[in-house]
Amino acid sequence: RHGASIGKTLTTKKHLTIALDAMGGDTGPEVVIPGAALCAERRPDIRFLLVGDRSRIAPLVERYPKLKQRAEIHHTEVFVTMDAKPSQALRQGRGKSSMWLAIDAVRTGAADAAVSAGNTGALMAMARFVLKTLPGISRPAIAAMWPTMRSESVVLDVGATIGADAAQLVEFAVMGEAMARALMGVEKPTVGLLNVGVEEIKGQEQVKEAGRILRDSKLPIEYAGFVEGDDIGKGTVDVVVTEGFTGNIALKAAEGTAKQLSTYLRLCLQRTLLSKVGAFLAQGAFRALKDRMDPRKHNGGVFLGLNKTVVKSHGGADATGVAAAIALGYRLASSGFSDKLAARVASAVAVAQDAQHEATPEPD
Repeated sequence: RHGASIGKTLTTKKHLTIALDAMGGDTGPEVVIPGAALCAERRPDIRFLLVGDRSRIAPLVERYPKLKQRAEIHHTEVFVTMDAKPSQALRQGRGKSSMWLAIDAVRTGAADAAVSAGNTGALMAMARFVLKTLPGISRPAIAAMWPTMRSESVVLDVGATIGADAAQLVEFAVMGEAMARALMGVEKPTVGLLNVGVEEIKGQEQVKEAGRILRDSKLPIEYAGFVEGDDIGKGTVDVVVTEGFTGNIALKAAEGTAKQLSTYLRLCLQRTLLSKVGAFLAQGAFRALKDRMDPRKHNGGVFLGLNKTVVKSHGGADATGVAAAIALGYRLASSGFSDKLAARVASAVAVAQDAQHEATPEPD
């Protein structure tokens, strides 16, 4: 039955339920279901609400006994295409598409997080409409976990919207800091603004203004100043803040560089007999390097600024990539991230209001 909200069916205190848009992505269930199966193998307390066309989903689920035991299928034949405009998707898929119903399952409490590999613009539009933004947040951001030379960093925005003013960059800093606390276990995450140089006089005016606000305000943030592009991989700070245009280019450039280096390395190791012997002897180290640089293992962008948790998987991800996005949603849900983010944002809003009150002159 189309358009029926998903009630509280699977969620218990012992388990975490992920609502999965099974029709999302370039391939749909043929990749999404194996990805869910990988997570079911690794996490005994995970449950799934698989939303989409039962005729395509059910035969795939039958191949994975553990997934079958922990999954419920919610049928709908309506899904959002990858090339649909957000306004069109919102209008045509409202209340009945697999994407909408997965998000709505989080709203009703039937699931703890929603994951989709579908159309990014449509997912953001629906998530904002169904879940609403937190008070004090003007626009959501997409945050990614970025592998670094130290460990991981949170980078945002990596593509939710193009451009951001100083106030929005400060919002991103607050949300990214809360995510770093929840996922990385860092008590006081350091926050940096991505810029063309570390000097205070460099950069666009909105970035410089955001830097002044973060430096001079009483926000509970460890602001480390400006950082440059190479600082992201170094792990110079725990949270890197930028706007969506720059962030998305940085993300895609890093993914492309990882694939490029992997190709170069493989070709070099196959060039001569001696290099092949060396590759055989060092295969353990090369496996570790490949695993560390594999973009699929770090797939998944979090929609920050909403009242509940939504994770966007890359549309072209394979089963390993989908599993990584689901795992990210699981980590956020198990940490109670939504409540922690709301509390952190409320605290920041209160500080900003106090600062504005102090700056307002008393009437004569």
